[in-house]
Order: sequence, then structure tokens, then C-alpha cells
Amino acid sequence: MDNKKIIGIDLGATNIRGGLVSGTRLSGMNSKRINNSGSVEDVMNDMYAIIDGLIDDDVSAIGIGVPSVVDVKLGIVYDVQYIPSWKEVHLKKIIEERYRIPVLVNNDANCFAIGEYYFGKGAGSENMIGLTIGTGLGAGIIINGHLYAGPNCGAGEFGMVDYLDHCYEYYASGQFFQNVYEMDGEEIFKKAKAGDPLAKQLYSEMGKHLGNAIKLILYTYDPSLIIMGGSVRYAYPYFHETMWQRIHSFAYSKSVEKLRIELSELENSGILGAAGLYYDYMQ
Repeated sequence: MDNKKIIGIDLGATNIRGGLVSGTRLSGMNSKRINNSGSVEDVMNDMYAIIDGLIDDDVSAIGIGVPSVVDVKLGIVYDVQYIPSWKEVHLKKIIEERYRIPVLVNNDANCFAIGEYYFGKGAGSENMIGLTIGTGLGAGIIINGHLYAGPNCGAGEFGMVDYLDHCYEYYASGQFFQNVYEMDGEEIFKKAKAGDPLAKQLYSEMGKHLGNAIKLILYTYDPSLIIMGGSVRYAYPYFHETMWQRIHSFAYSKSVEKLRIELSELENSGILGAAGLYYDYMQ
């Protein structure tokens, strides 16, 4: 990494956040609630407001993370989650024409992985997975020190792989409690923290499914490190035992011995990861 100034933009379902990254330093953070039911132009104006407050003549590039599928080469985003008007937005072209500097666009799971690789617990690990576990199950993949997104930005969508009668995401994410038991995941978490035996048992069950998902990752990518992000990671004490039990049934025991699983502690990973797209591009 160098000390060039990069703007990182994290577009979420209800808010847009941005900051200025130089080396490992994050400054000038700002956020704005977006009109997610508005037009493409309405949301673009919210993005402009954040960028306008950060940009100056010393900024070298803008990185943007979005909750959607992305044509990474052209910077086109498709079907952005919870923003219905964003069916096909040529984001890279629009932002480059306005600010006249390079723009890099990728999905939020990939930005999480890049953020951990450059600024978090992934530092020094050439082959790692950033696994996001919240209302969904997704991942960003680092191979030989570079982000691998695939030609359609679809690499790392482990949650969509068929599993049992649905897919992994159905059972191995925060959806599990509602999908299987029609219970609210946040309430289950509160009860588990209070020591409720049933809540802990439900997390144990979810942990088995997550362990199977991680075995899928090991068979397909053989990472040395998996970093967990997303809200479900806070419940790790309640599911780690059954998760590891399933991982230890992996066919190649030496791979499991070498595997590290860490919980993300990186604050503002979306902003840092979006800025990190520039570092990955320049390698």
C-alpha cells in the first residue's frame, strides 16, 4: 500500500457511508440516509453529497462497494438489494464522468474480504476467505494476494449452493431461525446471552450447518484463513463447538489442522474495503 488518498464508499440498504483512506489511516468519515425508494438519480445525489464532501485535487481514485452483482470491468451494478430503481446502473461511468478520476466498483462481500486483507486480520495471508454471515451467507475470495470475483462477480456465493432441501444460506445464516423454526433471530440471540437452553440449542444446530458450509469452502478453495464478518459472528460462542465438529469431519485432516478461523474486529470494513479495491487493482 502507498499513501495515496482514496475515497471509499459503502452503499447499504438504508445508508451510504464514505471516508478518505490514505495508507492505513481513515479520516473524514460521513454518512447519509438514502432514499432507497427513490429514483436512480435520487440515490446518485445522495452519493454525490458524500463524495463532494471528501474529494480534493489529491484524491487518486474512488472505490465503491454495493450490495449487488457487479460487472467489475465496466462498473455496472445490477439489481441492488433494497433499492428497487437500481436495476442496471452504469456506476463507474457516471462517477468517472463527474469527478474525472478512476472508479472501482465491487460487491460488499468482496469489499469485506479486501478490507480484512489490507487492514484487518487477513494481513500477510495470501489465500483467505472473508465470510459474511448475517441475513445471508456470502464471501469474498483472496487467491495469491488478489481478489478473485469471477467474470460475473459471482465467485464466493457459497450460500446459494444447493443443500438439503434448500441452499446453504437457508440453514447457515441468520435466516435459519425464521426459516426452520419461525423464530426471530435477534430474540434468539438475546435469549442465548441470557443463558436460555433452547436458544443455545438452536445455535448449536445452526453451527452444524455452518460447519458443512465451511467444509464446502475447504473442498473448493482450500484457504489457510477464514475471517467471519456479519452480525451472526457475535453469536460465535454459541455455535463454534458444533461448527468445528463438522469441520473436523473434513476428509483431509492436515488441511483442518492448518486452518485458522478468525472473527472480524475491523471497524468500517465496508469503507476500507471499497478503498482497498484500488490497492488490489494496482498490484
